[in-house]
Amino acid sequence: MLIPLFPLPQFVLFPGQVVPLYVFEPRYRELLARVQRSGEAFGMPQILTPSTADPRPLEARLSHIGTLAHLREVAPHDDGTSSITVVGGERFQIQRLITDEAYLSAEVELLPLHGEPGPQTEKVQRALTNRLMTDLLRLRPEDREAIVQHAPTDPLLLASFAAALLPLSGEERQQALEAPTLTERLETLLGFVPVAARDLN
Repeated sequence: MLIPLFPLPQFVLFPGQVVPLYVFEPRYRELLARVQRSGEAFGMPQILTPSTADPRPLEARLSHIGTLAHLREVAPHDDGTSSITVVGGERFQIQRLITDEAYLSAEVELLPLHGEPGPQTEKVQRALTNRLMTDLLRLRPEDREAIVQHAPTDPLLLASFAAALLPLSGEERQQALEAPTLTERLETLLGFVPVAARDLN
């Protein structure tokens, strides 16, 4: 599968996550025009190190696992820039980077969203999401009402919701995204909860 790439520093898109983006660089305006014409998704890997600290070209500073971004809304501005909204889809692994256009593209392999279906797995995931919700409410008591109101019930979406609310570094978010299964992603996120907020029962 060949997709265009829109990498950002210190940003990790998770499956099901809805985020606003501002498109201003000429190369990404070109990418946006392409996906508007074709209806295809584009990939969002994380830029792992800034150019000021790492002189290697952009393609050498990317994570190899990212998430597909599906275009939901586009609001063009008079100066040629655009405000867009995307929703995260499947994770992907970069197989080969293509650098012959203004923006990067890549041959990618899609990765499974969940990883290990089955009743026992679902039971474990429900227990993990309950612990994660408890920890979030302890960590952010001032946002309790909003968290309870907006928290998804689906474990996949709850993992993405928690990843957006936890005080994680870009490296920690990437580690959670790269967990091979949803169960391992939930466990990874629980491991990043500050000790004072953890449900230790």
